[in-house]
Amino acid sequence: MTNAETLVAELKKRRLTCATAESCTGGGVGALITGAPGASEVFLGGVVSYTNNIKRDILGVPESILNPPGSGAVSEECAAAMAQGARRLTGADIAVSVTGLAGPGGDGVHPQGYVCFGVATASKSATCSRIFAGDRAAVRKAAADFACSLIVEEARRIS
Repeated sequence: MTNAETLVAELKKRRLTCATAESCTGGGVGALITGAPGASEVFLGGVVSYTNNIKRDILGVPESILNPPGSGAVSEECAAAMAQGARRLTGADIAVSVTGLAGPGGDGVHPQGYVCFGVATASKSATCSRIFAGDRAAVRKAAADFACSLIVEEARRIS
């Protein structure tokens, strides 16, 4: 069973919903989820916020995070705000966000493959970051799959 299939099964069992806010994965998390049978019962939607303008204007990421001296778009602070924005927009029980550097290359601060994740629920917000190996496609695929596993973990914590 894939992480996305596990996600759909766990959310259905617990009567929970999810949403996404994605940057470097470009909709890959949503694609994985909607590829699993029964996704329409648990997945409310997502925002692909590839630019800072969309992160700010649609998801509500504060300008103070996005621009210096803030942490920037590739940060756990941004990931937290993105997840909270997706949850606010959709009303989902769990929202996950992904922002990072799929490549080629890093940004002078972080290496290629550095990805930040956010998870938001009604009672908490959490973040983490990982470095994934491989080319652009491999990083994006690994990040999307990891985001699905984060939703599963949070669903199991909630109920």
